[in-house]
Amino acid sequence: MRGIGKSFPGVRALSDVTLTLEAGEVLALVGENGAGKSTLMKILAGAQRADAGTILVDGKEARIESPRDAELLGIGMIYQEFNLVPQLTAIDNIVLGNEPTRGGLIDEATARARAKAVVEELGMDLPLDARPAHLSVGAQQLIEIAKALSRKARIIVMDEPTAALTDREIDALFGIIAKLKAGGAGIIYISHRMEELPKIADRVTVLRDGTAIETRPTAQFPPNEIIRAMVGRPLDAHFPELPAVAADAPAMLQVEHLLRAPAVNDVSFTVRSGEIVGLAGLVGAGRSEIVRAIAGADRVQSGVVRVGGEAIALRGPRDAIDAGIAFITEDRKGQGLVLGMSVRENISLAHLAQFLNREHLIDEKRETQTADKMIGDLSIRTPSPEQLVRNLSGGNQQKVVLAKWLLGKARVFLFDEPTRGIDVAAKAEIYALMLNLLKNGAAIVMVSSELPEVLGMSHRILAIRGGRIVREFARAEATPDAVIAAATGAA
Repeated sequence: MRGIGKSFPGVRALSDVTLTLEAGEVLALVGENGAGKSTLMKILAGAQRADAGTILVDGKEARIESPRDAELLGIGMIYQEFNLVPQLTAIDNIVLGNEPTRGGLIDEATARARAKAVVEELGMDLPLDARPAHLSVGAQQLIEIAKALSRKARIIVMDEPTAALTDREIDALFGIIAKLKAGGAGIIYISHRMEELPKIADRVTVLRDGTAIETRPTAQFPPNEIIRAMVGRPLDAHFPELPAVAADAPAMLQVEHLLRAPAVNDVSFTVRSGEIVGLAGLVGAGRSEIVRAIAGADRVQSGVVRVGGEAIALRGPRDAIDAGIAFITEDRKGQGLVLGMSVRENISLAHLAQFLNREHLIDEKRETQTADKMIGDLSIRTPSPEQLVRNLSGGNQQKVVLAKWLLGKARVFLFDEPTRGIDVAAKAEIYALMLNLLKNGAAIVMVSSELPEVLGMSHRILAIRGGRIVREFARAEATPDAVIAAATGAA
């Protein structure tokens, strides 16, 4: 890719970017959220058109004006934000656009065999007849990976492919990447996980503010220097020191015998003011289902949720919001934001009553003033409050979700994968915001698939398996081995 340029309204996304991928190598593409990584790859995949520059495949200039053009050139893309059809089964999604036919009809037996072969090669445990809407984020990511690999692409772009995978699934994916590489495929691997790069990448290219800053062999590019190139300054990548929970801190959230079969089974725990309780477990263990039940997003069969000692009737999300519960969902684009609305509209969305005038119409001037304040307080990078939220980077979208809940004076915050798919600098900002919430007396429940994050950002850890709390760990006793053993049922 030579001299690639791309602009959006109010934003210069890419400026004269050049990137080279060799056959049989893994090139890691890293940078902060908003650096231009996904935009550059969407241009390669034909999902967007560049304003300037050329693309050469096998040394010949290629015209890529649509995803079909890219596919015919052997380019496959695994998007960070899923590109699945929720009404179709996993099999249908894997073969979508390349369905085998017989007599003018889809050959379902061949489609199943093809999908099964890819899934077995990846070592996945994936229900092929299930629909994505009924599967976890981790399972949906596996469908995306299988879909791309089923097309036998020679150039494969993987945008945060491990963000929602377990360690076993990541190891299986790395094994597949090694096979593809040995077969001569070139792979562009986007990841914010610095620890993955030495394991998987041959070279690293850093983007910053839409410009290619530096490319080096991975062995000659230590993580601290990669981070410095990404953000333009040194950055402490460690977790912040958590403030101690006061001995007399009151119980802010009490969950008593919560049941929503089969995903939530007799769950009881307490979170005090100024405390973070982390939920650890494998994909499908029931962690997200527990916080969804507390937030009123899923109806429960029995159990009690108390906020500040008062029981609440959880008939839906509005009851939880009114009680002071904020829910930062794992799928921020699908469930946390309205992408076709502005930053201003998303920030005020859950609390519109605050902005009604005497005629019961929204006072847009007051709404804009409030949005401006939240944009400043949370350092949200946006040209204006009127920018469509879909045009923001992942980290800034996550801050908009947080801003929405901070307007409501929430006392309990449920963070489901709070840093999924965001860079190290944005992670540090999210952690700082969480600490600020603790200082103001909030209670936090955090779900994360990244075990170091659970260990580093929790006062206590609850190991979840089969929708149950199987063990509670104090921070001092929570080792990776012990938590994994509890979460997997290992001796």
